[in-house]
Amino acid sequence: MTETTGRLRELNLYRRYFDLVAAGEKTIEVRVKYPHLEDLATGDIIRFRIKGTDESRDVLVKRVTGYRTFEELLDGEGPANVNPSSTREQQLAHVREIYPAEKEALGTLTIEIELLPQ
Repeated sequence: MTETTGRLRELNLYRRYFDLVAAGEKTIEVRVKYPHLEDLATGDIIRFRIKGTDESRDVLVKRVTGYRTFEELLDGEGPANVNPSSTREQQLAHVREIYPAEKEALGTLTIEIELLPQ
């Protein structure tokens, strides 16, 4: 079992991504570099929630890496690690629906995660 000593963060996820995380299939979460994520670090715990529900899953942060753009992020991490059920092009389209160009301009983050037991 993995020991954890980090801080607890709560972040929302869309259902399609939550299900992949809960199944242990999604090991990389993608975000933009919002100020509230600047101090996210290895060892922290993220409680992913589906907004408007009581469903949640806890994950351990194994690594946080910054990239300038989503394209660089997908090339650096590999699309299959970010979302094993979508192609690179589909992932770019989906992530840019969530985060328009002005948000991407803040920079992007990958958060490598490990599903924790319930």
